[in-house]
Amino acid sequence: MNIIKNGLLLLGLFFVVSTLIYAVQGSSEEMTNSQNLTDTTEPELEKNVAQGYRISAIDIPEDLNFAGETVPQSDPEVMERIDREFLVNTYWQSNAVLLIKRANMYFPVIEPILAKNGIPDDFKYLAVAESGLQNVVSGAGATGFWQIMKATGQQYGLEVNDNVDERYHLEKSTQVACDYLKKYNKKYGTWTLAAAAYNAGTGAIDKYMGIQQVDDYYDLLLGQETGRYVFRIMAIKEILSHPEKYGFDVKEEDLYKAVPTFKVDLEEPVLSFADYAQKYEINYKILKRHNPWLREPHLNNSSKKKYTIEIPKTGYYKTTK
Repeated sequence: MNIIKNGLLLLGLFFVVSTLIYAVQGSSEEMTNSQNLTDTTEPELEKNVAQGYRISAIDIPEDLNFAGETVPQSDPEVMERIDREFLVNTYWQSNAVLLIKRANMYFPVIEPILAKNGIPDDFKYLAVAESGLQNVVSGAGATGFWQIMKATGQQYGLEVNDNVDERYHLEKSTQVACDYLKKYNKKYGTWTLAAAAYNAGTGAIDKYMGIQQVDDYYDLLLGQETGRYVFRIMAIKEILSHPEKYGFDVKEEDLYKAVPTFKVDLEEPVLSFADYAQKYEINYKILKRHNPWLREPHLNNSSKKKYTIEIPKTGYYKTTK
């Protein structure tokens, strides 16, 4: 009898344990299924930038020149400096795209002035290197596309004061740059040294040439800015001349376009350019965009000097009253 009781007891215990195990397994499966239904997060994949973005060294053209003057590409030190400027200016992509776009608007203004003065066309890229084709002001006070100092501008006939600053006048400042460059080319005999002198000044170039007893830009040990200067111009020239070669896909419709204008002579003071602009269905901002050399919202002109301003043709800007 005891044997039967013990057997029934073991059988009951086995049934209870089996039931508990099944219940636990069922609960676990339900939780897993619930997580599978609610958790839609995909497993995190390892990110590999190289899969979508390739960076490579740059093949330097074998026939580099500046203003028709040969670059000594057999010199490894020179080639290292050239390579640096090609890399920096190619992989600073946002800046390069902006330069390509701006060049379409401003080069047609600069190019004929250079040609008229017998200045090599490559010098339009000097303006790019100096200012990025913007009316910027340096810490030293150099101003405009060509970064002209106040005393230099006045020396070459520009009006520079609080009311009118013709360093911001693209045509007039380009003419001053041409006068400067012709003077430097006559002094040094090469356009390469003329460009270096434009950046550093003749005093610095004369000093370095005297100390180092060499008379070629590529033989001179210069400060970092001037030492990079001509190479930077050459890199900018190459990239802007062949943008697709360096990976820039900029379509014609992407380029900045110049708004057609007509000229108006002013020989009297103007009390308010905001009021004056309304005569031509534009506003003060647009008037200043086309005439950045007008530095104040009025024109003094007590001497009755003749100024010529640019007015955009109608239909290109939409303004509110």
